[in-house]
Amino acid sequence: MNVSGGAVRVAGWKVPAWDRGMTKPEASAPDAARPDAGRIDALTGADDATLIEAFRAGTREAFDVIVIRHQRQVYQVCYRFMHNHEDAADLAQDVFIRAFKALARFKGDASIGTWLYRIAVNACLNRVAVKKPAVAPIDDAARLDARAPNALDGVIEAERAATIRRAIEQLPPKQRATLTLRIYQECSHEEIASALGTTVGAAKANLFHALASLRKILGRS
Repeated sequence: MNVSGGAVRVAGWKVPAWDRGMTKPEASAPDAARPDAGRIDALTGADDATLIEAFRAGTREAFDVIVIRHQRQVYQVCYRFMHNHEDAADLAQDVFIRAFKALARFKGDASIGTWLYRIAVNACLNRVAVKKPAVAPIDDAARLDARAPNALDGVIEAERAATIRRAIEQLPPKQRATLTLRIYQECSHEEIASALGTTVGAAKANLFHALASLRKILGRS
């Protein structure tokens, strides 16, 4: 793994998009010609705890495997906040740079996935605090084939998804983060609490208030 110029470089890594609401980046595969490719392959089957220990022992390729294993989930969280591939990919890289620098101090009080969620959510909240994320235009309806049997259903679904995304944008940061992790990432209340650095009770309360606020916003639209 190389950390230079504000970018994380892993063998063949390009952050993947995962649903039709995201701009799908170009697919890529690990470069077998790289000298560390064999060591990465050898570590692929190791669990996260083993990878952390290997990284702390000086095997930097262990972090490459952590990135490959968790990049999709981190990207998803960032995209749900930023709503465009460029900002989400940039934030995801920043998350892994932070994780690379902090992994030696990782206490293991949560899973590595939850720890990365925590870093990702904090990075996203910091970004939206200084820059209102641009809501990507929802042009799904324009790309639908009007001759298709269910074209109208597709238009309605796209418009509904756009309305919900705009409503979520209006939520307070903590409520927005809670809703993103619960609905889109399917995190448990315990995982949300850990990611946001709060209690399970507070996470549940945040979700309750987020849903109530969302209903009010949607009721006005």
